Amino acid sequence: MFSFRTDDAQAPACVAAARRFVDRTLGPWGAAEQAFDTQLVVSELVTNAMRHGGGAGLLRLLGGGGRLVCVVSDHNRATPVSATPDTFSEYGRGLHLVDALCSAWGWLVPRDSGKLVWAIVSD
Repeated sequence: MFSFRTDDAQAPACVAAARRFVDRTLGPWGAAEQAFDTQLVVSELVTNAMRHGGGAGLLRLLGGGGRLVCVVSDHNRATPVSATPDTFSEYGRGLHLVDALCSAWGWLVPRDSGKLVWAIVSD
């Protein structure tokens, strides 16, 4: 497991930093072929945490047994909602992308605060 925390979880630059973290982590794991899909998933989860969750707290990548799992924490306990955008919407497709690229995804609400949104990129 590797974790990444940004100094400013509200800054748009934290999404790019999260993608770089994916590259730096997956290369040594021998999973570089999964980097592109994982970067897309992480970008969506971190963006959602910034936009709807009060900021991204921590990004974790967990690997083992043929699985690669991304976990992003945020500060809001609200359930993620997969929107139904119309053709001209700028937003609302992120969780659809996560659903298409992942074998499963979901969320947990720990007792202390916030939530964890997880996605299994490979299984």
